[in-house]
Amino acid sequence: VLVIIGGMVGGGFALWNTYGERVQAFFGTGESLDYEAGMANGEARVTIVSGDTGESVSPKMFDAGVTKASNSLYKYMVNNSVGFTFQPGVYKLQKQMTSEAVIAALRDPATRLDSSVQLREGLTLKQSLDAISEQAGIPRADLDAAVADPSQYGVAASTLEGWIFPATYDFDDGVTAKDVVARMVQRTVQSLDQAGVPEADRERILTIASIIEREARAPDDFYKVSRVIENRLQPDNVETHGLLQMDSTAQYGVGEIGAGSSSSSENALTSDNPWNTYIHPGLPIGPIA
Repeated sequence: VLVIIGGMVGGGFALWNTYGERVQAFFGTGESLDYEAGMANGEARVTIVSGDTGESVSPKMFDAGVTKASNSLYKYMVNNSVGFTFQPGVYKLQKQMTSEAVIAALRDPATRLDSSVQLREGLTLKQSLDAISEQAGIPRADLDAAVADPSQYGVAASTLEGWIFPATYDFDDGVTAKDVVARMVQRTVQSLDQAGVPEADRERILTIASIIEREARAPDDFYKVSRVIENRLQPDNVETHGLLQMDSTAQYGVGEIGAGSSSSSENALTSDNPWNTYIHPGLPIGPIA
């Protein structure tokens, strides 16, 4: 703490120039938390999920550039006693909106994109299917059936884990589960082709990429994690003997990935499944996200 405070004192002027506006906005001091009316421009999309409240939606609006501060919408709702039930879906808004305008837009059914899906990076196949079902209104059973046979999409693997490309998609009304999955898999194939990945190496590259994404805490760590993977896979590495020993793979093998803990349970570390890289040398049997 002393080091942080000292750094702020030493470089206080520069820090305040950079972050002062956000600090004031967060604590409700200084200028208004809202943009002025008439500043709205461009387009922004925000995904609302089941259970979202004003407190959880407020930072989403800020991250998308819709509102001025991470707590703008929440404070507006509290200060004005705004009662509102957030409905799941992807909403087409504008950047630099007032909080009042945001609520008005969310009340307008035309703002909700009924056949739009927004998938963030790092989701497992199960999490992706949950998001697709909730956002596009496609029955989960239909999606499960659509991913049951990867070969119909040209994928030789036993599962489509790692093959659902994270992006924002717009679909026509009445789109089928198979059409949705086909488009997302095709986006992955296009991405691999653009990167020059041979067809025979696709599954391996997706597996490595999924581990890097799960193990790295920030994009700056991607290269470091890739180097660790490369070094540990070396057969002459006397320390690991080819074992990756990655917690993310062990957690995936027992269904613990995404459970909210970075540490693995004893069950995850000792379970003899093809994803446990503490037991089996080399890469796991396939992608983990």
